[in-house]
Amino acid sequence: YKTGILMGLGLYAAGALMFVPAARVGSYYPFLVAYFILTCGLSFLETSSNPFILGLGTGETATRRLNFAQSFNPIGSLCGMWVAMNFIQARMNPLSTAERASLPEAEFEAVKQADLSVIAGPYAAIGLVLVAVFILILLFVKVPGAKQSPRRENALGPTVGRLWHNREYRSGVFAQFFYVGAQITCWTFIIQYGTRVFMGEGIDEQTAEIMSQRLNIIAMVCFCLTRFVSTWLMKYFKPARMLAAFAAAGLLLVLGVIFIGGRPGLWCLVGVSVFMSLMFPTIYGLALGDVGEDKEIGSAGLIMAILGGSVLPPLQAMIIDRPQVAGLPGVNASFVVPLVCFAVVLRYGLRSCRAKA
Repeated sequence: YKTGILMGLGLYAAGALMFVPAARVGSYYPFLVAYFILTCGLSFLETSSNPFILGLGTGETATRRLNFAQSFNPIGSLCGMWVAMNFIQARMNPLSTAERASLPEAEFEAVKQADLSVIAGPYAAIGLVLVAVFILILLFVKVPGAKQSPRRENALGPTVGRLWHNREYRSGVFAQFFYVGAQITCWTFIIQYGTRVFMGEGIDEQTAEIMSQRLNIIAMVCFCLTRFVSTWLMKYFKPARMLAAFAAAGLLLVLGVIFIGGRPGLWCLVGVSVFMSLMFPTIYGLALGDVGEDKEIGSAGLIMAILGGSVLPPLQAMIIDRPQVAGLPGVNASFVVPLVCFAVVLRYGLRSCRAKA
């Protein structure tokens, strides 16, 4: 586990620091490479850290431990929003795309380089902090607790085979794919939904977008706080039952988003974040609950399930682009995508309840 965590930190730090030379080059692909390396580091970190947390104590409290650890993730997301708003967006040149295009070439290059330097600065700071954390863990931290699985000859193929035939695990990967899709669609398209609602009240587009972004931040705060609350509630309720209950509540709120509309529908969309809070770590913990020594490879499969956050939002965007669908505004009708996602998670939660009854 320590090796995986250090590899994750190293790649994360390298990707963040590569934003500095990418800014000097000033073209798209160096930034893409830097971002790819950074996200590879995050994948290594999550794949190594989650099964390590699950193995630090008894199986009965494993999912609760993981929920507690992951409660700090949205705090990082909120800090990222604050950094982006105050150290990137607020310091970039306010010229519009059209105004930039009309600048003389030399002046355009000067503005571009200034903006790229603004973008690179926070990433460089993050990279340096990660290097310091890497050194501290490498030299001074002895990873306790969880035991590494014994190595097997040609272990990958048999491990994947066992995982594939494990119904609980296979269903968990499927549910995780749809959960992440629901999360990204709800958080991505709250801006479009809110902007349409506020503009319908006579508010100009720019102000409507700002108001919608504030609601997005409120949704993230609700997500963060509820994850701590749900971790505490797991002391009294089984994780599978809580997952099913939260999925049912999220499904009902999305129905409100689709059919109620207006400000009440917008607040339903904000409320969805409350019930998404426990889903990722709870699905993760339930899916890995009975895979035994296959946790490391199983963890990688669950991390790969975040592909749902890339596949499903474009489907929702295709619906949003239509003025009306089945008599509903396209923006409202598009939330049928997260509706289906929550139905899948609800089914998985109910199945897990029966399996662990």
